[in-house]
Amino acid sequence: MQNVKLIDHPLVRHSLTILRDKNTDTETFRRHTAIVSQIIIMEASRKCKLSKKTIETPLTSTTGYEIYRSMVFVPVLRAGISMLVPARDFLPWTPVGFIGLERDEKTAIAHQYYEKFPENIEKKLILVLDPMLATGGSVSETIQRLREKGGKRIALACIVAAPEGIRRINTEHPDVMIYTTAIDDHLDERKFIVPGLGDFGDRYFGT
Repeated sequence: MQNVKLIDHPLVRHSLTILRDKNTDTETFRRHTAIVSQIIIMEASRKCKLSKKTIETPLTSTTGYEIYRSMVFVPVLRAGISMLVPARDFLPWTPVGFIGLERDEKTAIAHQYYEKFPENIEKKLILVLDPMLATGGSVSETIQRLREKGGKRIALACIVAAPEGIRRINTEHPDVMIYTTAIDDHLDERKFIVPGLGDFGDRYFGT
């Protein structure tokens, strides 16, 4: 496996344990999703381009930096919304694109039902948000659609990843960096990540 940044931090280990616990209630699940997501966003945003900016401090002028409008967030619906909210807490000016993909529970194949991307994405870092990288099918299709729209610098932020999904992204999109807090063991016969944390969208939205 290549182009994978495994983010290890005491806060991540603590929150990830809570997310995995089947007894965690919805409110607590959402809170720790936000914690883990923001840590991932901090790491992924290292690739953002900075522009110099002259500012005035209370004492003198000095040179600072800004990353204003250098990123685009693309959450994969529905679960990706869970990472979008904490991401925009950090970077509220960042435009957001959407792609809606729904996985068939029997075939594990996703079909698209919605798409809307910002204009002029070719010069920005596009961060795809999907908390669970399982087979990699939905993410791979999202990346392909972004390329067709002109996207060139694309990265993936996920909370938990399966080796099968990582290998697929490595094969189909070898230039895409994957940021994750856990590489789990395998996919089961239903294509769920093991040990994983169950159906992320259902647990986050309480459905």
